[in-house]
This record gives sequence, C-alpha cells and structure tokens, in this order.
Amino acid sequence: MTMATALKTHSDIADSLAMKRRGLTLTLLTLTYFFSYMDRQILAILLERIKADLVLTDTQLGLLSGLVFAIFYATLGIPVARLADRTSRRNIIAVSLTIWSAMTAMCGLAQNFTQLMLFRIGVGIGEAGSSPPSHSIIADLYPPEKRAGAMAVYSLGVVLGAGFGTLIGGVVAHSYGWRVAMMTVGLPGIALAVLVRLFMVEPRRGLSDAGPVAAPAPMPSVAQGFASMWASAPARHLVVGVTLTSMIGYALTGWGPSFMQRSLGISMLDVSRYIALPGALFGAISALAGGKIADVLARRHGLHVQSWVVFVMKGLSLPFALAFYLIDVPAIAIGSYFVYLIFANSYLGPSFALIQHLAPLKTRAMWAAITLLVINLVGLGLGPTMVGWLSDLLKPTFGEESLRYALVIIVMMTPWALYHYWRAGVLLKRAEDQAALATA
Repeated sequence: MTMATALKTHSDIADSLAMKRRGLTLTLLTLTYFFSYMDRQILAILLERIKADLVLTDTQLGLLSGLVFAIFYATLGIPVARLADRTSRRNIIAVSLTIWSAMTAMCGLAQNFTQLMLFRIGVGIGEAGSSPPSHSIIADLYPPEKRAGAMAVYSLGVVLGAGFGTLIGGVVAHSYGWRVAMMTVGLPGIALAVLVRLFMVEPRRGLSDAGPVAAPAPMPSVAQGFASMWASAPARHLVVGVTLTSMIGYALTGWGPSFMQRSLGISMLDVSRYIALPGALFGAISALAGGKIADVLARRHGLHVQSWVVFVMKGLSLPFALAFYLIDVPAIAIGSYFVYLIFANSYLGPSFALIQHLAPLKTRAMWAAITLLVINLVGLGLGPTMVGWLSDLLKPTFGEESLRYALVIIVMMTPWALYHYWRAGVLLKRAEDQAALATA
C-alpha cells in the first residue's frame, strides 16, 4: 500500500466516523448552546433580586444584560473564528465552555456592580468560543438541503436554555437566593466540557459539500472575510435582518421576566414554574418548525424561499408581541406571549443556514463570527441596554409602567427586519434564476 493510498484510506475512515457520529456531535453542540443560553438567561429572572440587593438602576441592569457582556462576546468571536478555521474546533468549544461555566458560578460571589460586571465579562469571553466553530462543524456535517433543519435543532439550545435558565434560576433563588442560583447553573457546564472533548468528532472541512474539495489555499484575513461578506448582497440583507430580529428578541428575553413581575403582577416563582417551560416548549416548536418548513420548501422551490419563510413567520408574530406588552389582563397577555413564541424563533435555522450556504468554504467560521459580531454588538449589546435606558428615561412619565413602553418601542422595529428578509429572498431567487439560465 502506497503512502497516498494509506492516507486516503485513513481519510475515508475519519469521514465515515464523523458522519456516523454526526447525530451525537449535533447533540453535544446543542447541549453546549443550551448551557450557553442558560448561563446567559438566568440573569433575566434574577434582575429584580439583584437590583434590590446591590441597589442598581435599570440602566445598570441593561448594561449587565447587554452591552457589558456583548462587547467581549462579540469582538472575541472574530479571533476565535480565525483560530477555528485553522485548528481543532472541538477543543476550542470545550475550553470555552469551561471558562464561561466557571465565570457564571463566580457571578454568585459578586458584592457590587463592578464585580458582577467583571464576572459577566468573563462569561462573555468564554461564550465567544462556542458559536462560530459550532456553525462551521454543522455546515461540514450536513448538506445544504438539510442544513436549515440541523441549524434549527442546534438553535433549540437558545429557547430551551433560556427556559431552563429562567426555571432553575427562579426556583433556586426563591429558596436559596440569587447567588446560589448562579452557582447551580454554572458548575455543571464544566462536566459537559469534558464530554465534548472526549466524544465529539472533528469533521473534515467541506465534508458534506458537493463536488471535489478545493486544494488548500492561504487562510483569508479578517478583512477579506468582511470584504467577501459585504460583496454578497443577499448576505448583507440577511445579516441586517437577523441582527434586528435578534435585538428585539434579546430585549424580550432580557427584560420579559421583569416586565411580568412589574406590570402583570406575576411573582418570580410563578414566572419560573408556570411560564418558563411552556415558553421554552413553544419556542422550540417555532425553531424546529421554521427549520423544517424552510428545508422542505427549499427542496421544492429553491433556497431563496427560506428567507421568505422568516418574513412570513416573523410578520405573524408581531401583533401577538404587541398584545403581550399592551394588554393589562395577565391571562390574555401571557396567552399572547405563548402564541408569539410559536412564530418568534422560526428565523434561527434558516438565517444561519443561508449565511453558511453563501459563505466561501474556507471562511465559514469567519462568516459565522462576523454575523455573530454584528448580532451581538447591535442585537444583544443594544437591545437590553436600550430597554433599560428607555425605561429610566420614561419613568418620570409612566412610573413603574416605563418598562412596558420601552419594550413596545423596541418591538415596533420588526417591520424594518421584515424588509431585509424579503429583499434577501428576492436577491437569492434572482441568483438562482441566473444560475439556471447559465446551466441551460
């Protein structure tokens, strides 16, 4: 057996193992994302307790939920993605998970705003190493026609992590205080990091893409990654659309539990016990259904339809979001909230799948990181922070109801996001039609 034959045989075995374990790999990535959002979202249910304990303003709470976390989480995603396009993505994920889990637990030791801010920065630094390599691995394990569904499964980590973070945080804080709650959700992530390192398989880059794999080429620079994404008009619209949508969503997840306590009169424990898990269930259905519908329609009509699926689903969610914020009757408001969640997370799988589809093979992790940089600096950074600032600004006029109207202002940005999804679909269809003509 020649050296070349031996190498080819070894590569075939590695590819076979990666595909055989892709379900396990997707499960571990989803669990990692779950812990990421659980550690991030637990702050939301604890805000009122932390505000009273440390004597903070809504603006400070918004900073802790948004900008303070997002600056480090977003900006460090670029160098992490650069590293992920060169080295083992599995190892990066395992190390990152260990860091943010430990920092979440240490949040429970904070005695003032500055200390809590520093620990939240640590959480952001750790979480920066999760999503870009995860997106890249999923894109290598699943072909384009199945990628939205796989991304939707991965995105379950968002809704389930947020739900369980709220549930566990509220129940534990009710009995033992918010500090113990932080430690309870943080420490188990370290054990998961060991499982990721031991059982996740690193797939070959381009494993699930059709056609021959291109010969190795010099790794593009960060500037080239930005330039290649900017040059793609559909990608530009998708990034703007997903960023605005995320900003609206982060505003709700960051301040929703506080709004329910302040304006609807629902206790922290009741939010945790009776709203968090049903909300996570409806959000999970939305994410899975959005990915599945997008995959089925894409196989029949082309990938451009995935962008229009988001346009329709998010458009249907808008009136229910407004009803949740504006109706004073708790039962009707919470019912509207659940209906909103059925549509709200449908954008996750199709958005990230389309961006990975448009990305050049060698820059998939980089494109994911650039997307997440914009999403998190603008969406996560400004969403909760703007709500806190608007709430303090409106307080002289609306008193304790200022948070309600701050959230309404943010949700009214939904039509702006819808335009970009519609436009991305138009441009993608145009490109598909041109490719079909060229082939003919």
